[in-house]
Amino acid sequence: MVSPGVPWLSGCSRPEWGEIEIGKKALLFPGQGSQFVGMAKDLYDRFDSVRETYATAGEILGFDLANICFEGPEDELRQTRATQPAIFVHSVILSRFLKEKGWSFDMTAGHSLGEYSALCAANAFTFENGLKLVKVRAELMQRAGEISPGTMAAVIGLDANTLNDICSQASAAGVVQIANFNSPSQIVISGAVAGVEEAMAVAREKGAKRVVPLVVGGAFHSRLMEFAIADLGQALDAVEVRSADIPVYSNVTAQPVTRPDDIKDLLKRQLTSPVKWVDIIGNMIEDGATEFYEVGPGSVLTSLLRRINRAVSGTAINSVEVLESL
Repeated sequence: MVSPGVPWLSGCSRPEWGEIEIGKKALLFPGQGSQFVGMAKDLYDRFDSVRETYATAGEILGFDLANICFEGPEDELRQTRATQPAIFVHSVILSRFLKEKGWSFDMTAGHSLGEYSALCAANAFTFENGLKLVKVRAELMQRAGEISPGTMAAVIGLDANTLNDICSQASAAGVVQIANFNSPSQIVISGAVAGVEEAMAVAREKGAKRVVPLVVGGAFHSRLMEFAIADLGQALDAVEVRSADIPVYSNVTAQPVTRPDDIKDLLKRQLTSPVKWVDIIGNMIEDGATEFYEVGPGSVLTSLLRRINRAVSGTAINSVEVLESL
């Protein structure tokens, strides 16, 4: 989970990954938090293929995704069962247009839910199978949030070791752990409401620049999501997962993966593991990426990229206007 409303700190130390010599292109796909009412409406109004994709999505999901995306209300779009399919469909549509334009990419990654968009772009599974998986994942995560209510918060200005110690201390009040390493200056924590609130209080005492509660439907990427692992595994076994055409950098390990068995295992582990986004970007740069393209609603990952390493370029591809300018 990333929060587009969280301000970034300037002047924070950033890791360096040495000289960049090889020019490779990388695709990035956003996760939950990038949605907004009206997303993809410009694409839907312009292209028959997009309208057909939303019709297919509605059949798979059992509800009118297009109407929720375009008309809201925002509270309904924010529900996990709707948010995740909305972002996945928008992202896949945009990546299809890039392929039709003849663009090719050397590697890809996605933040949390975005990993499914990345795997689809890498042809590890079809759009239809990917959406079936996202549907199951979203429903399970929403259900997990109802069974074990939780929340998340962004902590700005503390290092990972300090925040790990804070989470350990606050765990006496309830489960709390690091969920996202979003940038060197922003880390997200996740867990039971009491545990997260205690960690937020301690983080302020320890000198955090800002501590921002996030509006989410559960404690994503924490142990409170364990409920969803077994059923997600069954869903993964029920669809064809193929070898990825290009390396997909895993949220769990920050390393490239292409083999079907590894993909399925890591997607299950992703539910309760932190998103190692800083390491993912660093490893992609070490492997030669110099141009990054964020594909999907918003531009959160492009902003994070600037906070991680300014030596590479980032472009957000999120509308008809941007597509036509490429």
